[in-house]
Amino acid sequence: MLTSIRGLIAATLIAGAAIANPAFADETDPPSDLTLSGSVSGVTDYRWRGLSYSGGGFAVQGSMQVNHSSGFYLGAWGSSLEQDGLDIYGSSEVDVYGGWTGNLTSGLVADVGVTWYTYPNGTNPVLSGNYLEPYASLSTTVGPATVKVGINYAPKQDGLGGNDNTYVYGELGAGIPSTPVSLNAHIGYTDGALSPNILTATSGDGGWDYAVGATAAVTKNLSVGVSYIGVDGASINRFSDDTVVATVKMAF
Repeated sequence: MLTSIRGLIAATLIAGAAIANPAFADETDPPSDLTLSGSVSGVTDYRWRGLSYSGGGFAVQGSMQVNHSSGFYLGAWGSSLEQDGLDIYGSSEVDVYGGWTGNLTSGLVADVGVTWYTYPNGTNPVLSGNYLEPYASLSTTVGPATVKVGINYAPKQDGLGGNDNTYVYGELGAGIPSTPVSLNAHIGYTDGALSPNILTATSGDGGWDYAVGATAAVTKNLSVGVSYIGVDGASINRFSDDTVVATVKMAF
């Protein structure tokens, strides 16, 4: 595992410990406008928009995010990678992002921002892999369910081989009453440089990905989950074949 991933996870653990220990704060102090959150996860396969970035194998992931009471936030997310000998992106990914989230109207939440995807030790001589992607989404509740729709658009840039990429998606989630279990579903469509049809050398431009799954809260901070994931394009073993992914996550 690269130092960058180790450092991210270590920083997350330290931050979580600081938040959890009230001795670090004076009880008479007013509430801070800033809050810090983070997580450490283990996944049996790092699937992103349906495709595997860990060679169909285990990956360690971590995140940290600073939120302001105004709705602005700044964060970083990282994962270990593996590409079954191709090694296009190297062995780590670190994404830095920032944006704003808040209510547009009662019950309608907006989230807008931008992500910088980076692959510190990528070896592809043509595609650096590093690229910038603005995003926007809207979410609301319908009965017991949460509904979210969003769009991510990466303009033409060197990290995408001089091309652009558009990703639109919808998500649905709901908890099962009187249980710690919640169900979720996701469907997305990619058109452009990162289309699963293009990346699997299949005829056609855009392509779909989908996932259905469940998450169970073991404790306040610990959760486990499982998802079935599928994607368009040729079925390549450990890259674009349909699969089941299990997740263990500790949040702080």
